[in-house]
Amino acid sequence: MEIFNIPLFDDDFYKMTFRFFLNISFLTLIVRWLYFSGARRKDYLFTYFMIGIIVFFLCFTLKKYELDIGMALGLFAIFGIIRYRTDAIAIKEMTYLFVVIGVSVMNSLANQKMSFAEIITANVLIIIALYIMEKRWLLSSLTSKKIHYEKIENIKPENYNILKQDLEARLGFQIEKVEIGDVDFLKDSATLTVTYKYE
Repeated sequence: MEIFNIPLFDDDFYKMTFRFFLNISFLTLIVRWLYFSGARRKDYLFTYFMIGIIVFFLCFTLKKYELDIGMALGLFAIFGIIRYRTDAIAIKEMTYLFVVIGVSVMNSLANQKMSFAEIITANVLIIIALYIMEKRWLLSSLTSKKIHYEKIENIKPENYNILKQDLEARLGFQIEKVEIGDVDFLKDSATLTVTYKYE
């Protein structure tokens, strides 16, 4: 059956559907279970899922044009250097972004020379490596967040310990480092980047 000389279904439709659910399953393990359980960043949760899904469908669609390996690696490199101009991305978040893009590209571009057993094994090994690094080797991982702070007198260098103790009392976790960003003297407030230990 065709619509405007375009087939309604073909064999690639079923391959795409199967690979998509395979990809989204592994992305869920990586993003929701490994990343979000430690970082608790809902904004990155949304970003990783959507980038993974879009990269998968984009690569699967371009695969129909039989791209050579050089073009595929070039496309992968383009996605790998994505930067968000509105906010700096921490190294750990950039690493997870690289993993999400890599897994999605691998699951979409794998051809008939690679069996599903090999694809699944590669995904499982990536998850095992992430699990070991995230849950075993980094039992106490460092995470940072930006906050607005109103006690502007505490941002002076000589009051650093007072600032740190005040933030620990308010936030309820052990702070490793406090970086002072924008200071607004009109509103008597400052933007702080707080690095803390997440158990």
